[in-house]
Amino acid sequence: MQSLSNETIASIVGGHNRDPFAVLGPHLAEQDGQPATVIRAFLPWAAAVQVVKQDVAQFEMWRIHPDGLFEAVVPGEGGFGYVLRATNVASDTVDLVDPYSFGPLLSDFDLHLIAEGTHYRTYEKLGAHIREVGGVWGVQFAVWAPDALCVSVIGNFNDWDGRVYPMRRHPVQGVWEIFLPGLGEGEAYKYEVKSQQHGYVADKADPYGFYAELRPQTASVVASLEGYAWDDGDWLGHRGERQALDAPMSIYEVHLGSWWRVMEESGLHEGGRPLTYRALAHQLVDYVKRMGYTHIELMPVSEHPLDASWGYQTVGYYSVTSRYGTPKDFMYLVDQCHQNGIGVFLDWVPAHFPKDIHGLNYFDGTHLYEHADPRLGEHPDWGTLVFNFGRNEVRNFLLSNALFWLDKYHIDGLRVDAVASLLYLDFSREPGAWVPNRYGGRENLEAIDFLKKFNELVHLEHPDVLTMAEDSTDWPMVTRPTFLGGLGFDLKWNMGWMHDMLDYMAYDPIYRRFHHNLITFSLMYAFSENYLLPLSHDEVVHLKKSLLNKMRGDGWQQFANLRTLLGYMFSHPGKKLLFMGAELGMRNEWSETRSLDWHELEHDSHQRFHQYAHDLLQLYRSQPALWQVDNSWEGFQWLAANDSENSMIAFVRRAAPRPGSYPDDMVVVVCNFTPVPRYNYRVPAPRAGYYREILNSDAEAYWGSNVGNAGGSQAVEDAWAESGYALNLTVGPLSVLMLKPEGDALLNGE
Repeated sequence: MQSLSNETIASIVGGHNRDPFAVLGPHLAEQDGQPATVIRAFLPWAAAVQVVKQDVAQFEMWRIHPDGLFEAVVPGEGGFGYVLRATNVASDTVDLVDPYSFGPLLSDFDLHLIAEGTHYRTYEKLGAHIREVGGVWGVQFAVWAPDALCVSVIGNFNDWDGRVYPMRRHPVQGVWEIFLPGLGEGEAYKYEVKSQQHGYVADKADPYGFYAELRPQTASVVASLEGYAWDDGDWLGHRGERQALDAPMSIYEVHLGSWWRVMEESGLHEGGRPLTYRALAHQLVDYVKRMGYTHIELMPVSEHPLDASWGYQTVGYYSVTSRYGTPKDFMYLVDQCHQNGIGVFLDWVPAHFPKDIHGLNYFDGTHLYEHADPRLGEHPDWGTLVFNFGRNEVRNFLLSNALFWLDKYHIDGLRVDAVASLLYLDFSREPGAWVPNRYGGRENLEAIDFLKKFNELVHLEHPDVLTMAEDSTDWPMVTRPTFLGGLGFDLKWNMGWMHDMLDYMAYDPIYRRFHHNLITFSLMYAFSENYLLPLSHDEVVHLKKSLLNKMRGDGWQQFANLRTLLGYMFSHPGKKLLFMGAELGMRNEWSETRSLDWHELEHDSHQRFHQYAHDLLQLYRSQPALWQVDNSWEGFQWLAANDSENSMIAFVRRAAPRPGSYPDDMVVVVCNFTPVPRYNYRVPAPRAGYYREILNSDAEAYWGSNVGNAGGSQAVEDAWAESGYALNLTVGPLSVLMLKPEGDALLNGE
């Protein structure tokens, strides 16, 4: 008996049937006028198949197509339990629970929310999820591919044959799903997507996959994110106060693959094996804690095919990269950070994605995630594709992804990469190579709405989490609430300060007096946003030189210049970020292919510079005046801003006033950007008293010339000073002095 048309049979064995659940599995029928159930299965490798009903009755299936399509008629109506007992040509037999005996698992309500873009945890519905259905354990797969003709799950479990497990399509939303019994954690899989367009066929990694094969393999891997026993309750309970804008923040930016590598026997620093997440959880965390950083910021850890992209060309937005371990290994790293009082920020890349064929590119034979028009859909600089933020499901994909890292991995903040490219339609495009918005302007209205929604959603769901914008533009109110017309970020990278300071430090000190505005201009806008001062990875790669080699002069002057730069950075208003290696005074540019140059600490100059970085970080955290009032003039006052002839500046940083405590807690900072020591250099003093040196970057301990003030200086009367007092200071060459007034009985509440 054959109950299918030749056309239907051909569609099943050819792998292009659009409704496989209407053909395969159990279906009501009649046999000799009595109720019966027709069961069909497509098992290309099977020589013989039986239906075993309730572990007792056996019904032989007959082959209705030589490629392995089988059919049996079982007396009685459907609803009974059965397995397929399949035997191969080698007489090996296995019992299989039929995937096509299960009904839909996604609810219409969930599918409706996904379609309208308001299901902000779509990662709970789409992707691969280990679950129990009707007493049977397996994996539920679901993927959005609305223009696909058919979608199949492929893997080792079916010899990567896309004909074997075609999925059920939910017609309105374009979501495909199937439950595959017997599968579990560790199974590699992809989706074979056959499009309705031009015969397009591609094997795609799961956009919502939680894990992936190690490069160069590209399949997704079934992984459970449940069951990890977190022990970071104390951190999470106090995260809000530890990440407030009036708290200290010194961030160590890290590329996990090159922070430290296990070297081969040759001892070469090129190559070597990266540390695992679990090894980093102790070595990196211990180091960061010892140095005094408050946070680490990880360059993207979502899955990416090319090491040289550093993670910024993401394929697996929900997959923690397999380069260093498993998802639970990464949880362990975050957990250890939190247990040691260290926050964890992630670089997040919603601006673009790569063209790799196994990724999001042309996912279902159409421009599903990206714009079809290359003037909107491609980044000319990076060779990547731009998300179509006007599409509900695309926005939802990214918004859910942001919450995913916060929900599942307890991440403390997201730094949004390349915000400028999101804000402007003409970003890095020539005239005529971009499309204006509906008002004829250059602003990307859909992306702007997305950024606002991202910030609103993150702060609604996780009020104590921070969002940061890497933005080099003068877009207004980046760090103002959306209800006031802002973008809603907590912090903005101060790219202007970074570029001005690096340009300034590149000048020979003899010419710096002509460029004095580069070190003072940042205070013209320092309080227009909540700023973070970065010296990031982008400044020490691609022939830009390391920070140390950007500095002018001989070896001694280079170290002195860099000490001065960091001293000014940590006393300037704004939170701080240093890319790894800066604290070592590395000579070489950073490369993702090798370890940091830890061996340089064998040299006295580097060792002493490293000590300076440590002491500066510790001092910063210990002095509320350096971080408590970062975003208003109440925390900053110029004492000397215009001494361009000597390339000197002086200012005072103040902490927030405390009831019953007068005078204010403060730190006086004096910077000398020339190699000439300044003797009897007069600086207005905020008040009378003795000012103790709490940092002198020219100290011998830091490989300096040891020019200073013998521990401090007494303020003297000066009619020209606003307070009536001034300091006569000795300021070493290329150095930063920090002084703290003491001796007042009312200071610090004494």
